[in-house]
Amino acid sequence: MALKDFAFKVLNTNKFARYGIIETHRGNIETPTFMPVGTQATVKACTIDDIKKTGSQIILSNTYHLMIRPGVERIQSIGGLHQFMNCDLPILTDSGGFQVMSLSKLNKIDREKGAIFNSHVDGKKFFLSPEESIRIQLGLNSDILMIMDECPKKTNDYNLIKKSMELSLYWAERSKIAFGKNPHKGLFGIVQGGLFKDLRVKSLNELVNIGFDGYAMGGLAVGETQEEMFSVLDDVKEFLPNNKPHYLMGVGTPSDILGAVKRGIDMFDCVLPTRSGRTGLAFTWEGRVNIKNNKYQKDNSPLDSNCNNLNLNKYSKNYLNHLFNTNEILASMLLTLHNINFYQELMYKIRENIQIGTFDDFHDKYIRQL
Repeated sequence: MALKDFAFKVLNTNKFARYGIIETHRGNIETPTFMPVGTQATVKACTIDDIKKTGSQIILSNTYHLMIRPGVERIQSIGGLHQFMNCDLPILTDSGGFQVMSLSKLNKIDREKGAIFNSHVDGKKFFLSPEESIRIQLGLNSDILMIMDECPKKTNDYNLIKKSMELSLYWAERSKIAFGKNPHKGLFGIVQGGLFKDLRVKSLNELVNIGFDGYAMGGLAVGETQEEMFSVLDDVKEFLPNNKPHYLMGVGTPSDILGAVKRGIDMFDCVLPTRSGRTGLAFTWEGRVNIKNNKYQKDNSPLDSNCNNLNLNKYSKNYLNHLFNTNEILASMLLTLHNINFYQELMYKIRENIQIGTFDDFHDKYIRQL
């Protein structure tokens, strides 16, 4: 039986906020959507079954980490990433460009060869070209692939950002050629250009000319303020193709997500809910809770009385405080699951309010509270 082609439909709008459906042969994804991060073929401290129970419809994994450990050949030998990690949800794989910038102590960028870098694990030298990144992602058999780009650190150096953006466009063309014809998969372009509107718009327009299945905003979540990030989104929101999904990479907090949805973003990923869960920070409808705080030692109320899923409210703040203060593994498991569930409840409410035309009111109510 032929696989279903990758497709996207916008079903409702509320100004720039959009409710839509991404269609994949592994299932549909309602947008706006949040992708839990399964960097190394696992969402830390959670099983895939638990992830699905939160209402998550897609997860993200990472080319850089998987090419280093365990290697694409090992995953490919079992049929791909879905079989390897026993996941029947759609999977998006990042290209690895961000990790080359953020993790490698020794790296070199070559226009033709791509990124030449030493592994952060054992120092082994790797070459990651646009073609190699796509080859690895196709070997992983992910459902949405990202082009290889250069993700520069935050800087006000216009010429440096311009040069990096132009290199990313060159690599985008090569990534598209390497991807070939795979109609049941999606290939997303990545918009670069730092905090400069003219570079962002040029990058986006050039990517649209090449032609991709979705468009991601890269080069953010690298130290800029929320105001700066929203300014970048404001600069490009009128230029983003209406018939393609818009993805903001590596973002972010609940208020980041609310503000970005208001500016036309459909897809998000971030390690924040899982990383915070492992360190004792919970996201709730009443705001953030540092469960390790001594004031919760005698608090037998649930972590979030408004939580509507997974019976997570049977664990008191008192008990969760005890688990963290005794370094029990269950502490990370419960709070991570709680945070992912909260993020998915947030996305559900966002989608619901876009559909009934009340998103602006919902945004204004929670943009500061969360």
